[in-house]
Amino acid sequence: MSIDLSQFFEVFYEESFEGLDIMEAELLDLQPGNFDNETINTIFRAAHSIKGGSGTFGFTSVADFTHVLETLLDQIRDGRRALTQIHIDLLLQSVDCLRDMLTALQSGEEPETQQADELKSQFNQILSESSDAEFQGNEAADSPDSESAGETETYWKISFIPGRDILKTGNEPLFLIQELAELGVLTQVLDVSTVPDLTNIEAEDCYFKWQFELQANCAQAQIEEIFEWIEDECEIHIEQAAQTNTSEDLVAQAEGTSQVKQADVDAERTSQIEETKPENIPPENKAKAASSGNKPKQTKTTESGSIRVGIEKVDSLINMVGELVITQAMLTQLSDGDFDPAKLTSLKEGIAQLAHNTRDLQESVMRIRMLPIGSVFSRFPRLVRDTSKKLNKKIELKLLGEQTELDKTLMEKISDPLVHLVRNAMDHGLETPDERLQAGKSETGSITLNAYHQGGNIVIEIIDDGRGLNTEKIKAKAIANGLMSEADGLTDDQINLLIFEPGFSTADQVSDLSGRGVGMDVVRRNIQALNGSVELESNKGEGSVVTIRLPLTLAILDGQLIQVGQHVYIIPLVNIIESLQINSAQLSNLGGELEVLRLREEYIPIIRLYDVFNHQPKTNQLSEGLLVVVESDNEKVGIFVDELLSQQQVVIKSLEANYFKVDGISGATILGDGTVSLILDVAGIVRLAGLTGKQQAMIANQMNEIEQLEA
Repeated sequence: MSIDLSQFFEVFYEESFEGLDIMEAELLDLQPGNFDNETINTIFRAAHSIKGGSGTFGFTSVADFTHVLETLLDQIRDGRRALTQIHIDLLLQSVDCLRDMLTALQSGEEPETQQADELKSQFNQILSESSDAEFQGNEAADSPDSESAGETETYWKISFIPGRDILKTGNEPLFLIQELAELGVLTQVLDVSTVPDLTNIEAEDCYFKWQFELQANCAQAQIEEIFEWIEDECEIHIEQAAQTNTSEDLVAQAEGTSQVKQADVDAERTSQIEETKPENIPPENKAKAASSGNKPKQTKTTESGSIRVGIEKVDSLINMVGELVITQAMLTQLSDGDFDPAKLTSLKEGIAQLAHNTRDLQESVMRIRMLPIGSVFSRFPRLVRDTSKKLNKKIELKLLGEQTELDKTLMEKISDPLVHLVRNAMDHGLETPDERLQAGKSETGSITLNAYHQGGNIVIEIIDDGRGLNTEKIKAKAIANGLMSEADGLTDDQINLLIFEPGFSTADQVSDLSGRGVGMDVVRRNIQALNGSVELESNKGEGSVVTIRLPLTLAILDGQLIQVGQHVYIIPLVNIIESLQINSAQLSNLGGELEVLRLREEYIPIIRLYDVFNHQPKTNQLSEGLLVVVESDNEKVGIFVDELLSQQQVVIKSLEANYFKVDGISGATILGDGTVSLILDVAGIVRLAGLTGKQQAMIANQMNEIEQLEA
């Protein structure tokens, strides 16, 4: 009976990617000449686990590459090599390389090994230079007059008893034996006394025990490190013996044992790996294994399909299900037999309790999808480090609110916009060290990522203390591009928002980071697609703040039901500022087409929703309907509707997945009476109505001019 290793692949990938994240975070904290050994040990353990798992599953390219960088780490933590910045940079590149290789394997592709081979060559060069230096330093010890190796090496006795389930966790004793053999001359005695008869053997259980005799010039800590990543799954006893026999003597004395030389272990390992290579995995499991064909490199990042949930959240969910069961039993008892009107009060109470339990269950399930945003923030220390080197700038990154929780789906979709905004802040916002010193600032610029909850939203701020936006330059570029004219009279804040227009850039030259005029418009569009908004505040010479507001989840929203003719729509409450009846005396008309309402010294353009969707309204008289004032891109707009209905939480269903994308609609939901209602995309409605931020600013300016003339 063969073990289907592919069933463990996803767990291996998940743990390996977590290990790479740990390695990257610890490497970024390393400073040459100023680090603690525990940091190096943490990096080593992560690399060691990846190497062991890769070897177990037959991913030899990953295992072989990880072995080389593991050797360098081992020398650094043992004090045989001084850590340098070159080592840190090389190890960080290795993390990127391993991540690409594992991503390719996870996607069923053969990993590209060119980068791995180049990095491996650099590692080997460093290691060989060290060997030459050690040879020079130990020349006297290796002279003919020195003691023989057999007289200076230490003799170790090792008892290794694996746990019964060690194979089920993807661990392979063979690879531990291989690592022991690398330390010196190894003799083994295999104990099969606990192996049951054939009818009682479980194929995935381990019944073997080993006694090892190792002759090597090593410390006990080096032996313990080989077993440390499975120390909870085995019994291991190591003791030093006084014997100083040569390896030949040991072999002669060990009757019934076999000499485990490196060549023998490698041959056995090759045989084991051949069995787990993708081409030798059964056809039904090949979809999960790495393909052996020469396919193009997979570049798309595979999103995680799992969530790690705290036990307290699972306990809460179980409690809520228990409450539902109790309520369901109560309602069932009330409905047994003929219904007695005297039970009506109890029935209403039961239904109210059911509604309460359902709401609690819904909140518990939503909390399971909520993850700390720190998992998104964790990618930025590396980004800032690498980019600051390219730009020759000194940049400090500050992370605040890392424990603020956000829906997993939102977290995956907000990552790319955040990356672009941080890169923009580094490239355009922060000055060079010389420029900062001339401006009276510290030569090290600062970028802060801050996340916090505000009402039913999560707010993410990207703050820099750089030069701020050059409003005059933006204005000149906007006029040259035809986005505005001198007569428009836009405020500085409105001019600054033009950087979100497609194709807009004030960069003097194009770099590999920015300058092509693409990105900021995509950032805004992506955030709006998440029912969020983006705001910009800048002070010249002091810095800028970009504020992103997002709902906590894309699965459920609080909505206001509205009616237009015979149709019922939903406006997200997060977009609504207020609703009111229209006073005809406050209405004005611009150009005979655009209607505006003066509301507390502001002029609100009016969108008749029935015109946008081509409906037949109950009334087309503004004074007979209602106006819902909403916010879009930091500008207010009034949506004219026939009637306001109830407010309720709605479960969002993707219209694009079940039908196709419709402008002005962000999704759909099923109401309590079974009918389908569409959820409005406020930003999309504004675009359909032909209103832009610039046009709204022009409206306000024109109305101010009219007032001045009337005065």
